Amino acid sequence: MARTQRARIRTAGLQPAQVLAGLASLAFLVFGIVGFTRTGLADFAGHSDATVLGFSVNPLYNLGFVVLGAIGLLLTFGSGRSRVFGLLTFAAFGALFVWGLMITGTVSTNPVSQAGNPFDLNGPDNWLHLGLAALGLVIAVLPARHKVLLPEDEEETVVADRADSATVVEPLPNDGSRRRPKHEKSPTVAREERPPGLAH
Repeated sequence: MARTQRARIRTAGLQPAQVLAGLASLAFLVFGIVGFTRTGLADFAGHSDATVLGFSVNPLYNLGFVVLGAIGLLLTFGSGRSRVFGLLTFAAFGALFVWGLMITGTVSTNPVSQAGNPFDLNGPDNWLHLGLAALGLVIAVLPARHKVLLPEDEEETVVADRADSATVVEPLPNDGSRRRPKHEKSPTVAREERPPGLAH
């Protein structure tokens, strides 16, 4: 029988990106929910004196963390999806970091100054956003753990082999004549079965 064996490389078990994405998502959810307990829903996109761990928050900012955390939890059920969450986190907080630099005057030119400060960003928030953007990038580029899997041998049946396997060989007789398969008829029988006109 001809056999073929192919090694397949697949991701093995729970991936580091999934674990990190899950923990980050839970942290975002908790941060957002705690923020809502401090700010309530009043003045949704306005200034608030409430803080969480020293970071300025308002209802819109809290909602952003809750939404991102919920999306993250949904995406942690796959290695590739966890990396998508990492890229999303990197893009979102990277943009907030740059915008916060403009709002706080670190970067003098603010092309979106007419939008105001709906997330109530301040200096400490900028450093938080920088750290979270870096975390998202780490999640996105974390290598996956792989495992080499050897599947069961795949048998390919060859027609010639199949024909040979159906042949049963008789044991050698005592007179030393050659072995003859059972399905092969003896010369005597073959001559007797020839049509009348072909026999010589």
